[in-house]
Amino acid sequence: MSQFFYIHPDNPQGRLMKQAVSMIRQGAVIVYPTDSGYALGCHMGDKKALDRICRIRNIEKSHNFTLVCRDLSELSLYARIDNPAFRLIKNNTPGAYTFIFKGTKDVPKRLLNPKKKTIGIRVPDNVIAQALLAELGEPLMSTTLIMPREETAEYDPEHIRDILEHHVDLILNGGYLGEKPSTIVDFSDGDGYVVRVGEGDPAPFE
Repeated sequence: MSQFFYIHPDNPQGRLMKQAVSMIRQGAVIVYPTDSGYALGCHMGDKKALDRICRIRNIEKSHNFTLVCRDLSELSLYARIDNPAFRLIKNNTPGAYTFIFKGTKDVPKRLLNPKKKTIGIRVPDNVIAQALLAELGEPLMSTTLIMPREETAEYDPEHIRDILEHHVDLILNGGYLGEKPSTIVDFSDGDGYVVRVGEGDPAPFE
């Protein structure tokens, strides 16, 4: 049965953030809040945890996974990005965007799209997610928590507890979020183009 932490949405408890990060480093699969609903996360180097996430969501390993980052300081380590794209993204993060890039050799191969060799990058505008990432000190492997046969992300932590308490190790309850998908912008071929319009304003990338 999973642990369930009630996290203050504006002032996340440092003690609980430390516990969450300790669990992640030991192989835990967690549910945590972002600015576009709840997400599943694990350490980016943990194959077993990634396999569990794939089973929970019933997705193939060809799925487009995302590295969720605290800021853009590590972007060039994991994504092949040019200066114009970097400036554009810097001016619009943190925010409800997912950016698609060709991955670098520092991204575990299992996280890359097998055909396009791409990886998603996110810098969420959510206090709890930011506190978690600050404590972790590296990106978190992540995918939106969309259950099989559903089309939208889960946003009610109590409902998430009902359906996943025997399948994940930790749920960070950051409150009821509402369903707000991220805007997806693909930079993998150079110039960015909007793949999906969501909560993030698409205008800067059009």
